Parts: sequence; C-alpha cells; structure tokens
Amino acid sequence: MKALFFGLVATVLLVFVSTDVRSEDLNVGANIGNVPWEFQNARGEFIGFELDLIRKIAERMGRTASITNIPFNGLFAAVQSGRIDIAVSSITITDKRLRSVSFAQPYYDSAQSLTVSSRSDAEGLDDMRDKIIGVDTGSTGDIWATANQARYGFSGIRRFEGLAPAMLDLQSGRLHGYISDIPALEYFIKNKPQYRIVERIETGESYSLMLAKDSPLGDEINEVISRLKEEAYIADLHKKWFGSEPGPLSSTVIVSERSRAP
Repeated sequence: MKALFFGLVATVLLVFVSTDVRSEDLNVGANIGNVPWEFQNARGEFIGFELDLIRKIAERMGRTASITNIPFNGLFAAVQSGRIDIAVSSITITDKRLRSVSFAQPYYDSAQSLTVSSRSDAEGLDDMRDKIIGVDTGSTGDIWATANQARYGFSGIRRFEGLAPAMLDLQSGRLHGYISDIPALEYFIKNKPQYRIVERIETGESYSLMLAKDSPLGDEINEVISRLKEEAYIADLHKKWFGSEPGPLSSTVIVSERSRAP
C-alpha cells in the first residue's frame, strides 16, 4: 500500500510539475511606442499587430505572454542573456543578426522611408544634402543611413529610442528628415497632415520574432506561425491594423522555413 501510495503521489507531482512548466509565461520584450506593432492605448494597455500575434502564439502553446517594455537596441542583449525568451518590434532578419540570434519565419515584408515636415520643400533623399537625418538607434534605418551618409551628404545622423520623439523633432525643425520603417510611418501620419512621406527606400526587409541563438522554442514557434498563416489569422491581423489585404505572395501569407545563418 505504501508503494502504491507513494507511486500515486509521484505521478500527481509529475503531472503538476509538467503542467506548471507548460503553462509558464513566455517572456517577451517589445519596444513599446513602435506603432502599429506595439504601443500603448489610452487605457495604458499594450496593443499592436505583433502583440496580437505573440499572444495568439502563446495561447496555442498553452502559455501566456508576459510583455516587458525594452528600448529597441536593448532587445538583442536581452534575448542573448536569457532575460527574455522572444523579442518583437518590427525586427528585420539580416545575415549579420543571424550569426548571434535566431529568428522564426518572416511574417511581414517591409522597406524604409523618408518622412519630412509638410513645411519642407524636399521631395526625396537627393534633397537631404547638408541636412540632419533622424533614425531609430540600431535599426535597419540606422544601418542604411550610416552606410549611405556620404552618398547623400547628410550633415548628421541623430539617433532616437522610438518614433514619437523623432517625429516631434521633425515637426520642430530640429530634424530635416526621418528614416524608418514605412508601415510604422504610414500608420503614424495617416491623420497628421503636418508630415509627408516623400520616398520609399527599398531594402528587401522581412520582419520576424527574434530568439536566442538555437533557442529550443524556435521550431515550435515556427510551426505555430505556419498554422496561423494557413488559417489566415496573420492576414486578418494585416487587415485589422493596416486596413488592407496582404499581397498573395507576401510573407504574411506564404508559409516558409525558418531563417538560418548563412
């Protein structure tokens, strides 16, 4: 009887521990203020395209998503150190990043853009010679602007932690142009006639969830993303947040393999 009793106790404890581990939070880092991907509404709630997505992924995995606000440039160290399991913030997959972190398959195709004040007479990058450009610290816009500073003759590059402070400096005249992800800018300025997007900068970018190098969560998360694409859940998110259907050949729709280091 003792053996039977302790056997039952051990089984119950095993089930409890397994359930507890399975239901633990996914610790997610996000640069809150990155509209429409992750930002705060009037009630102080964290909302956005990628937060809808990561919460659905966590739900499908039998977990919950715990969101921590982290500046964009801090997301990489937070993932690598294990402080967070996943980072989201319209993070572009690049070969350089794949050498130190992992990504799931992409779910959004993007580009950069140049935004100016409506008071400006600039019509594109060629009008930014001897002008000050703003970018988000560590972003692909930062990488692109730095690589092309000599070509376009920017007099300086100022780096910001998020879109909102950069746009305030643009409106005040402390910046002459702002280079950042086009979907965020289109969403931000749609009811703000004081700004204009004057040039789309094609960079062949795709966004995904970022994880630690060789994270054991990677394959499971990738499978969930595949199912959500097949169910048109991610396409529905595109309609919800951008008001339009995604392209039929875009990474929002097409199931693909995980991105791997070259």
